[in-house]
Amino acid sequence: MTSLGGQFSARRLGDSPFTIRTEVLGGPESRGVLRKMSDLLELMVKRMDTLARLENGSELHRAAGDQHFAVDRFPPGAGLMERIQAIAQNVSDIAVKVDQILRHSLLLHSKVSEGRRDQCEAPSDPKFPDCSGKVEWMRARWTSDPCYAFFGVDGTECSFLIYLSEVEWFCPPLPWRNQTAAHMAPKPLPKVQAVFRSNLSHLLELMGSGKESLIFMKKRTKRLTAQWTLAAQRLARKLGSIWRDQKQILVHIGFLTEESGDVFSPRVLKGGPLGEMVQWADILATLYVLGHGLRITVSLKELQSNLGVPPGRGNCPLTMPLPFDLIYTDYHGLQQMKQHMGLSFKKYRCRIRVIDTFGTEPAYNHEEYATLHGYRTNWGYWNLNPKQFMTMFPHTPDNSFMGFVSEELNETEKQLIKGSKASNMAVVYGKEASIWKGKEKFLGILNKYMEIHGTVYYESQRPPEVPAFVKNHGLLPQPEFQQLLRKAKLFIGFGFPYEGPAPLEAIANGCVFLQSRFSPPHSSLNHEFFRGKPTSREVFSQHPYAENFIGKPHVWTVDYNNSEEFEAAIKAIMRTQVDPYLPYEYTCEGMLERIHAYIQHQDFCAAPGPAPPGARAPLSPFVLAPNATHLEWTQNASSAPGAWPPAHSLRAWLATAGRACTDACLDHGLVCEPSFFPFLNSQDAFQKLQVPCDSTESEMNHLYPAFAQPGRECFLQKEPLLFSCAGSSTKYHRLCPCRDFRKGQVALCQDCL
Repeated sequence: MTSLGGQFSARRLGDSPFTIRTEVLGGPESRGVLRKMSDLLELMVKRMDTLARLENGSELHRAAGDQHFAVDRFPPGAGLMERIQAIAQNVSDIAVKVDQILRHSLLLHSKVSEGRRDQCEAPSDPKFPDCSGKVEWMRARWTSDPCYAFFGVDGTECSFLIYLSEVEWFCPPLPWRNQTAAHMAPKPLPKVQAVFRSNLSHLLELMGSGKESLIFMKKRTKRLTAQWTLAAQRLARKLGSIWRDQKQILVHIGFLTEESGDVFSPRVLKGGPLGEMVQWADILATLYVLGHGLRITVSLKELQSNLGVPPGRGNCPLTMPLPFDLIYTDYHGLQQMKQHMGLSFKKYRCRIRVIDTFGTEPAYNHEEYATLHGYRTNWGYWNLNPKQFMTMFPHTPDNSFMGFVSEELNETEKQLIKGSKASNMAVVYGKEASIWKGKEKFLGILNKYMEIHGTVYYESQRPPEVPAFVKNHGLLPQPEFQQLLRKAKLFIGFGFPYEGPAPLEAIANGCVFLQSRFSPPHSSLNHEFFRGKPTSREVFSQHPYAENFIGKPHVWTVDYNNSEEFEAAIKAIMRTQVDPYLPYEYTCEGMLERIHAYIQHQDFCAAPGPAPPGARAPLSPFVLAPNATHLEWTQNASSAPGAWPPAHSLRAWLATAGRACTDACLDHGLVCEPSFFPFLNSQDAFQKLQVPCDSTESEMNHLYPAFAQPGRECFLQKEPLLFSCAGSSTKYHRLCPCRDFRKGQVALCQDCL
C-alpha cells in the first residue's frame, strides 16, 4: 500500500507542505493559529504514514497503544480505510477553519491599510527612484512568495515600506522607525592568520559520504596527503613571514546535487569522466591546506541553510549578512544561488568563484552584449568579472587558471620507472567503448609495433568496439592505472575526451602522449560538443595544453588521417627516450602557490566602476620601447596602487589585423593580461604607439581598444566587463596588454608573489 505521507515528499526544497497559504496571513495571532494547525497537520500525516504501514488490526492496536492521538477515539472495529477517511475529514474541517481565518485576516489588513495609508506613503525621493514602483509591485504581488510574510509583510503600506527600506534597499528609511536597530551593521570579526595544515583527516570528514563521487574524491585526497604536506612546507619557506588572512570559504559543488541531476556519481564506477571530480578534490585540499575555514555542500538544502535563505521561493534577500568571504561553485551552483538568494545574489556575487572547465569569454559573459550580438548561450551572460571564472587549463587568460594536480614522483621512483619501461607497450586513452568506435585502422597500425592495453569499462561481455588483440583490463582503480602507465611507453588519444587530466598523469609517469591534430580546429561553430559553451576558442588538438606548453619529446601531435605520418610517429616514439615530466603548475606546490596568490590579491568587490561619460582619462605612464615596437611602463612612474598583477610588468603591443590579443602576446613570449586593459584604454596610448587616429570613438565591443586601418579610426572600450584577450577581426589591429610570467606558472607574473 502506498504511504499517504509520501505524497507530500515531492515538494520544492525549502517549502513545508503545511504552510498552506501562509503568505496571505496577517498579524502574529493569525500566524500563530495557523502554525499550530500546521503542527497538527504534520502530526496527522505522520500518523497516516504509520497507519498505512500497518497490515492488520492487531498491529493497529499495538501502535495505538504507543501513540496517543485522535485515532484512540475511533471505534475499535473500524477498518484502516475508514480511519484514514476520518483523518482526512478532520483535515478538511481544519482547512475550512483556516480559510475563515484567512478571509478575516485579509479584511482586517484592508481596514488597517486604509487607516495608515496617509502615514506610510511612498516618498518621492530622487535618491530612491524605484521606490514607488516597488511599492506598487508589493501591493499586487506580496502574496506570491511566503518570504515576504517571513520578513513581516502583512499587506499594509507600512509593512511594504519597512521591507523595502530595511530588508531591501529601494526606499528611504521611515523616520519613525528605530534606525539604530534597523541599520546596525554587525561588527567585523577580528582577522585571523591562516596557518598551513598538514593533517587532512578533518577535511575528509567535511567532504561527507554517501555518493560514489565523494568516495572517489576522498580516496584521492587521502592518497595525496603526503604530497600536500610536503608542498605546504616548501611554500611556507618560500613565503616566509607574509601575513595571510584566514578566509571563511563555502564550497558548493552544484553538479553533485540531486537538483542538478548528479549524472556523475552513478558513472564513477562505469568509466564516466572523472576530470571534474579530480579538480574539485584538489580544490578542497588546496583551500584546506592553505589554512582557510571551509564549509562544503553538495545539496540544495545544505546550501540554503549555510547562506541563510529565508523560507519561500527565493525572491527575498538572505536573512543575515553573508558569513563567507569567498564561495567556490560551478555553473549549476551559480544558478541555484541566483534562484534562492534574491537581491543578495547581486550584492554578494563579487565573492563567487566559478569552476569552469572550458572557460567563459567576456563576449558571452556580458548579458546585454551577448544578447545583441549573438553570443548568448545556456551557460553565459552572468555579468561577472571574467576573472571570477576559473579553468582547468590556462587556455583563456580572460579567466583565472585554477588547475588540478598530478602525482609527483621522487627521484627514486623516477629511476625505477625508467628501468621498468616496456619499449613496445601502449595504453589507449578512453574508458568508454564509444571512444574506440571507428578506430580500427589506427589500432591496426599500432598493433604492428606495440602491445595495446585498454581500460574500457564492461559489465559481463567484452565491448565489441575493442579489438580482440587489445588486452582490456576493465576499469582500474587509480593506483592500478598509475602502475599500468609506469610500465607503458605510449599513451595514445583518439580525439576525445578533450583536455582531461589523464595525459598529464601519463607524461608524469614517463609515457609519451600521442594525439590527433584537428583540421579544421574544433569549436562551437563546427562541433557538437562545444556548441552552447560560452567560448569561441578553437581547439587544434585533443589536449592543447600538452601540445603548446609541453610539446616534444613528451607530446606528439600528428594528423591521424595521414596513415604514413601516424606510422612514422609511432616508429619515432619507440626510438625516443623520455624522463617523467610534470609542469610545476600541476604539482601540489604549484597549485598551492597559485591559489594563495588569488586569495591574497584578487578582490572583485573593490573594483572601480566605469568612468563617467566625458571624463578625461589620465595620461598613461608609458614610454615607447627603444625599438619602437611596443609600450613599457615608465621606470620612474609609480606602480598603480592596488593593481594586481603589478602594473610595471605590463607590455603593450598593437597586434596585426585579424590577430587576437591571446595570440599576439604569445608571439612575443608573453601572456595577455586583461586587468591591464584600463591602462591602455585612452587616446594617449595610441599616440604613444604613434598610431594615426583621425577619429576616436568609445563603444561597447569586446575587440576594443583597437585601430581600424581603413579610415584611420581608433576605438576605446565603453564597458569594462568587455575587456577581452579573446576575439579577433580582420578589420581591427587590437591594442593588447601583455605581461611576463613565472617559469612553470603561467598564471603568475614574475613579481606576483
